[in-house]
This record gives sequence, structure tokens and C-alpha cells, in this order.
Amino acid sequence: MDWGQIFNQSASSIISTTTIAYALAALGLGVHFGQAGLLNMGVAGFMAVGAYGYAISILTFGFPWWLAAFTALVAAVIFAMILGIPTLRLRGDYLAIVTIAAAEVLRLLLLTVAFEEVTGSADGLYGYSGGFQDANPIPDGEYGFGPWQFNQNELWPIIIGIILLALAVLLVWAMMRSPWGRVLRGIREDEDAVRALGKNVFAYKMQALIIGGVIIAAGGIVYTLGSNASPGVYVTSLTFFVYTIVLLGGAATVFGPVLGAVIFWVLQFFLSNLMPALVDAGVLPFMTANQAGMVRFILVGVGLMLLVIFMPQGILGNKKEMTFVK
Repeated sequence: MDWGQIFNQSASSIISTTTIAYALAALGLGVHFGQAGLLNMGVAGFMAVGAYGYAISILTFGFPWWLAAFTALVAAVIFAMILGIPTLRLRGDYLAIVTIAAAEVLRLLLLTVAFEEVTGSADGLYGYSGGFQDANPIPDGEYGFGPWQFNQNELWPIIIGIILLALAVLLVWAMMRSPWGRVLRGIREDEDAVRALGKNVFAYKMQALIIGGVIIAAGGIVYTLGSNASPGVYVTSLTFFVYTIVLLGGAATVFGPVLGAVIFWVLQFFLSNLMPALVDAGVLPFMTANQAGMVRFILVGVGLMLLVIFMPQGILGNKKEMTFVK
């Protein structure tokens, strides 16, 4: 086995649009689940709104890339309001049911041939990155060192993604240190007590759902900057991946989701390279390379269960803050 290649490919995932996109999605889910106690099971739907809102705005309406990104974020606000208005006055499990159903309905709408001219159906959307790359100020060439080598076209979306992630982290950090953030955490712990203090719990929940949803949609935009918009990406398993990232880093923290995204994708890339290599080396003779590559998803599921049981607060979290372990 070529251990050097395995470690280099795994290390390269630390700086990628995929890792940044998942970090943004996890940060937004942290606002929902970790800070406000909202059980959003439709992360894939919010990311799809961001990705397809961006791509459709360019291909169908001819918007410049920056206006397309803004339009996608506005679409995420509308999506959050559609989901939140009928559910946030009810128990938390209603939001989980509605969000997971809405994400699946949205995915099926993207797949249907009835809107193929707009959504691309199963083929997805592509060919919309011209304006974004035309705005690239980076001169031609190779940049970086070690496993982190990028040309100008690869580096540009990474830079934009890092800027968006830094702004989102700063925004969430500032909000959670404010009185608004303290009220939000109070709602997570005991919304009846917060309501008794005269606070509009519904309004706070809606604000949290919108803010977190916009951050998740920004993750969808960053993801689609580095690849095409494909409905096969925005499936239910994506939501579970993001939950794994949040729980790994710390749901009730600001920097935990970012750390969780880095660790998660390094492990994903490491296992996706290691398992087939073990088959080729004869260590796992009872498996094919494809079967061994799929084992990593089983390991993710087992890891998620172990996290919830033994370390629900995550790496950076405080166990006392997590209500579901009480």
C-alpha cells in the first residue's frame, strides 16, 4: 500500500469546497439544533435551495454570479418561513417531520421531467460557472504546498468559501454572545419559562430558523461552486452527515461544527482510500474494492451512535448544555 498517497489525499480534503460547504451547513444546523433546540431534519433541502437557487438564477434568469448567490439566500429565507410558520408554534417533533418531508419533496421536484428545462432533472445543472470564473483575480499558475496544490480555478472558489465561512462564524459568535443568543439558549432549555418572561418564543424560533437556514444555503452555494448542481447530492444521508459533524465538534458551540467538518472529511477520505487499498493488498480478501469503499458509511453510522451515547457534547462542547443527555 502507498501510505504516502493515502495520507496526502486525506490531508488535501482539509482545504476543499466540500469541507467548507459542510462546515457552513453544520454551522447553520448548530444554530438550529445546538443553540435553539430546533430539530431540523431537512438540511439537504436548505443546501439544495442554495445550490439550485444559485444555478437557476444564472442559467434561467441570466443574473451575475453575486446576484445569483444573493437570490439563493433570499430563497432560503422564504423556504425557512414556509416550513416554520405552520410548525414552530407546535412541538419540536413536528418541525422534524415537516423538514425531512420538505427536503424529500424538493429533491423529487428537482428530479421530475416536468421542470427539466429549469432544473435539469436527473442530469442536474452545469455550465453556470463562467461568470464566477471571469471574476477570478488570481493569475494563472499553481499555488500551495505539499498536498495542498491548487490552480487558479480551484483556488478561487476555496477563497470565496473561506471568506463566507469566516463571516458566518463571526456572525454566529457575535449573536450567541448577545442577549438574543441567551434568550435562544433559554428557549432550548425551557421555552415555557422564557415565554413566562414575556418573550415571543415563536419570533425567536423563526429568526433562528431563518438565520441557520441562510447559512446552510450558503454551504449549498459553496458546494456548487466546486461542482455541478446534482439532485443526487441532496439526499437524506447528507442531513445525517451534517448531524454527525455537528455532534462530533459540539452542537452547542460556534467553532465545533467547523472542527467537526474537517475531522469528518479527513476520516472520510482516509477510509475511502484505505479500505480499497486493504483489499488490493489481500488484507480483506472477502470483499471487493467497491464493497470495502462502502464500509466507511457503516463506520459513520456506528460512529454517530457512539457519539450520542458516550460523547453527546462533542469535542468542544459542554455536556451540561446538552438537554437530551439529562
